Amino acid sequence: MASNDSDPSARGTRRPVIGLTTYLEQAKQGVWDVRAAFLPQQYFTSVTSSGGIAVLLPPQDGPDDAAVAVLDTLDGLILTGGLDVQPELYGADRHPLTDPARPDRDAWELALLRGAEERGIPVLAICRGLQLANVAHGGTLHQHLPEALGTERYRIGGGVFAEITVEVDAGSRLAEQVGAGAFDVHSYHHQGIDRLGDGLVVTARTDDGLVQAFEGTGDGYLVGVQWHPEENAEDKSLFAGVVAAASAYAAQKASPAQKDTVPA
Repeated sequence: MASNDSDPSARGTRRPVIGLTTYLEQAKQGVWDVRAAFLPQQYFTSVTSSGGIAVLLPPQDGPDDAAVAVLDTLDGLILTGGLDVQPELYGADRHPLTDPARPDRDAWELALLRGAEERGIPVLAICRGLQLANVAHGGTLHQHLPEALGTERYRIGGGVFAEITVEVDAGSRLAEQVGAGAFDVHSYHHQGIDRLGDGLVVTARTDDGLVQAFEGTGDGYLVGVQWHPEENAEDKSLFAGVVAAASAYAAQKASPAQKDTVPA
């Protein structure tokens, strides 16, 4: 039987640990109606089916200190979808249709992203995650695409994902994973990238010019997509990509050559 090269366990190595940021919202279960951390199952099954171990990361008090402790245990990070990033973080006045602020989640994810990039931990940023990463790099957002672009095509509402075709740039890391050229994706968002942040390069757009994906220009692994790959069975290669990068990061951490040595 042929081995599965994308599965670290098939190569006799430790499965990489991938942290996924979560919502913290009001939720009901039976008689309980409480604030709870949760994430749609599609996210973490996409990680585990790609050979990773999924760990959920709800917003924390003292996010900077908590991020340091958490990142020491991770090999990869996924910034997941959710409500809008605070416009105050990129110096914009609040649009009437921008979601209510979630400062706890913004602070937590910004701390995680900063720490991950400092350590070289691979990062996959999805929808809101892409927007937050753009803001973290000094970029800005369109707060309501129907006004900016004159279209409702990216969020048709009712919990139904829009099907959109993006054009993926050849030679990009994204193209290595999903192929260059036209690619069909699942979208559900009303905000998008306006000014691209520093240290980022666009790797996919739609025909109206909206940025649909970017990656970091440095040595680290940062891939951001505006769509929802967890909703598309043909799009799971993005999860395989971050798991593979996390596996390489884990191996590097474990290598004796990478450990600090005391001079003789």
